[in-house]
Amino acid sequence: MKTLVFISVGIISFFTSFNSIEIMKIERSQTIDSLGACQGVSIQNNRIFLYGDREVGMIREYKVMGDSLVYVNKEMRLTLNDSDIINHPTGIAYQPSLPVFIGNSIRLNKEGTKWKAVIYCIDWKGLQRSGKLDGNLLNTIDDDTCIQGTRPEYVQYQNKWFVATADYGNKSNEVRLYDPSILKTTQRTSAKGVLFKKFSCSPWVQNLFWIADKGILVLIQNQIEGRKWRFTYVDLEKSILSGKESVIKVIDINERNDELEGFAFLNNSLNAGVAVTSSRVNNVNKLLIK
Repeated sequence: MKTLVFISVGIISFFTSFNSIEIMKIERSQTIDSLGACQGVSIQNNRIFLYGDREVGMIREYKVMGDSLVYVNKEMRLTLNDSDIINHPTGIAYQPSLPVFIGNSIRLNKEGTKWKAVIYCIDWKGLQRSGKLDGNLLNTIDDDTCIQGTRPEYVQYQNKWFVATADYGNKSNEVRLYDPSILKTTQRTSAKGVLFKKFSCSPWVQNLFWIADKGILVLIQNQIEGRKWRFTYVDLEKSILSGKESVIKVIDINERNDELEGFAFLNNSLNAGVAVTSSRVNNVNKLLIK
């Protein structure tokens, strides 16, 4: 079994040459259990959180040790009064000093025409302390503006932070920006003032990643429904102004036929990222980017 190798250099120097990227290639793979189907990765201050849909939705914390990603015995079960609440987590919007939001996307029929999408405002520090949502679930928001699912991620536009989300289906897909100051207290995303801007985007978006110092939003996608890997880099400002995604680059990884779920560039890393899938084996993958 291959293991992850993490290169700790400076991430900022990498992005200065962003436009020269030609390849994103799987360099190492690792099988991490106890997540169910892994749904995404969130990296916060060098702390790595993987989330999935085991018997209940959950988030587990990892650290880099040698050449591996190692579990640090910290697990957050997304339950309230022992009931599974966020059973299919699909995004963690985290930004220091701002409200933390977790998405939940549930397909209600096999055709994918009916979805239930919910965004939860969470006491993130409290959740990490207690390991449960009890006392840490601040608000439940029906994302009734969505078309197919929700996957929150913080982005910055005109010096203000917004919660971006996107749809998964193959038509009418959008990226939408919500005002977090209103979102944290509202009951639904269709309420007045929640939606700030939106633009159309390509299909099968599983997750989002924001490259702050470049103003670039990465759409983490499948090439076809539930299969194959695609990364679409879009200029957020141009996309908002035009009303449709302004694509800088599309990179496909064709050596894997499974379902890409999430991706993040590694902090303090040069030309490296971590991609996760819903597969039972080789579900965490280190990418070499050049």
